[in-house]
Amino acid sequence: MPSDRNLAALHRRQAERLGPRPAVRHKRHGMYRDLSWHDIRADALACAAALIEAGIRAGDRVGLLAENRVEWLIADLGILAAGAVNVPSHAPLTGPQIHFQLADAGARWLFVSNAAQLEKLGPFLADLPLIEGVVVFDALAGAAYPRLRSWPRFLQHGRQVLASLAPELTRREAALGPEDLATVMYTSGTTGNPKGVMLTHGNLLSNIVAILEAEPVDADEVQLNWLPLSHIYARTLDLYTPLAGGSLLALAEFPESVLDNVKEVRPTHMHSVPRLYEKVLAACAGNDAAETGRRLRKVFGDRMRWLGCGGAPLPVAVAQAYEAAGLRILSGYGLTESSPVISFNRRDRHRLGSVGPPLPGVEVRIAADGEVLTRGPHVMKGYWNNPTATAEALQDGWLHTGDLGAIDADGFLSITGRKKDLLVLSSGKKVVPNHVEGLLLADPWIDQAMVCGEGRSYLTALVVPHADNVRADLNIEDDLQALCQNPRVREEMRRRIDNALRDVAVWEQVKKFRLLARPFSVADGEMTVSLKVRRNVVVEKYREEIEGMYKE
Repeated sequence: MPSDRNLAALHRRQAERLGPRPAVRHKRHGMYRDLSWHDIRADALACAAALIEAGIRAGDRVGLLAENRVEWLIADLGILAAGAVNVPSHAPLTGPQIHFQLADAGARWLFVSNAAQLEKLGPFLADLPLIEGVVVFDALAGAAYPRLRSWPRFLQHGRQVLASLAPELTRREAALGPEDLATVMYTSGTTGNPKGVMLTHGNLLSNIVAILEAEPVDADEVQLNWLPLSHIYARTLDLYTPLAGGSLLALAEFPESVLDNVKEVRPTHMHSVPRLYEKVLAACAGNDAAETGRRLRKVFGDRMRWLGCGGAPLPVAVAQAYEAAGLRILSGYGLTESSPVISFNRRDRHRLGSVGPPLPGVEVRIAADGEVLTRGPHVMKGYWNNPTATAEALQDGWLHTGDLGAIDADGFLSITGRKKDLLVLSSGKKVVPNHVEGLLLADPWIDQAMVCGEGRSYLTALVVPHADNVRADLNIEDDLQALCQNPRVREEMRRRIDNALRDVAVWEQVKKFRLLARPFSVADGEMTVSLKVRRNVVVEKYREEIEGMYKE
């Protein structure tokens, strides 16, 4: 079990121990290739040396704007080895959103993946005077920005100065303690500007150690990553946990290619948000449960030992279908502010419908109003430059999660909803929208759903049909727009919604619904990068449709 004082020391020790063994498998020019622990370590040290030579001091913030790729890993490890603080931005964000994060964090250098990301941020670089240089992973032709550096030349320069800076690198690693910042990660934010979550080396290491104690990683395991490394879920579970466990990490080429990459890599486990599992189940579902199970197992391969799930609630019906197929989904729960894992189901301690027992060393209790509180070494240092928000979130040593939950007699935690998302009808009845939506999403005809009803006399829903399943069942070829206008589709959808909600209270029934011909998306600001619906955005965008359901 790792006992290092910081993440830089952990990486050094593992590289010295594992050396020529494969550490990362990634696709380049259409083929998967392996990089050894020595390879990754050498490039990370070159990156760190180049940053130090450029004037980066311990504690300085360095931005990282890129899609998942091997350079993301190396840049992150290089920033940490230099004693600096990584400030990663989600790749789909807009220029103004990225500008806000870099300016708020006071970033001094920036790593960018390609010309498209640079172009998006370009108009705002002049308003970021603290940034002294930008390193671009992909080659650029004719770029005019004066502070640009190419990734190969940046690493090459780092290699040239590495010998002279080796004592400084050693000194910085030794000086890094558990209380020193490793990263400032901006929450995706369902409302307002995101807050910069300050996570220390000790926060992340404690979470990694607890995860490995609860669910050990074998040396022969191959883990596939496709979730964004700019999100704490993937960063801790897909990057740092395999790093600490000494297993092989394989990178999906693109989020859209993850199922193809599963076939190529044949991983032993992977993590995902519920959305992927829901979509795969919808595509595999048939009238015969055994055939559905065979299809699911074929999708995920013959070596898959378990599937991890977090970021949003997993509908129980989806978990049951995978369990019946022999594919156990280990649902967990956490926040960026908790590094992130608070609890998760284990292969040998598992309960459907729950998010598992708390991790070792993690305290959880339920407040009088039902809010989940947690305390322990995994809890953030606070919000960057935001003492007011820090004081609200951290009270008497407890992190107030904003989630509602319960703990059963066996210690399993269940999440029932968000305090802020709780809908209160005009009758005073309270509705947890995630619960209702989870029941709706279990139906193979429903791809996405969001219920509304705050201050109203009944619930309504915005529903995106699963076009492929609707077309297959009705034997028609209509596009999504035509399906939403088809009376047969609307009639059958009504029946399915009623059936999905047959066991809930009267006030939790969806009285009216609207079919949407366009899915909610991250690009349009309707979902966070962890694929949670931003309710306020959706309500505003579809205000006319929602009001229409209450005027009729």
